[in-house]
Amino acid sequence: MFQGVIETSTAVPAEIGANGDALFDLGLMFSTGRSGAIDLVAAHKWFNLAALKGRVDALSHRRELAELMSETEIAMAQREARAWMTAH
Repeated sequence: MFQGVIETSTAVPAEIGANGDALFDLGLMFSTGRSGAIDLVAAHKWFNLAALKGRVDALSHRRELAELMSETEIAMAQREARAWMTAH
């Protein structure tokens, strides 16, 4: 049993401190339905953000998803990515 102290005063949500790898993993999770239903809009958003953080391979994943999505869905994913960047 853990008997130490967890310092919560410096804790931040995972997405805020996320690097390209963590964002890429979120894209994989949503694109494969690893933790529930497949969500192409969310997957596109996370791959887009991962690419912005330096994950070059996220570009090809995002491109593949875009071929499966409508223009409206792509626009929604891009809006969500911009909103995330603004908030973080």
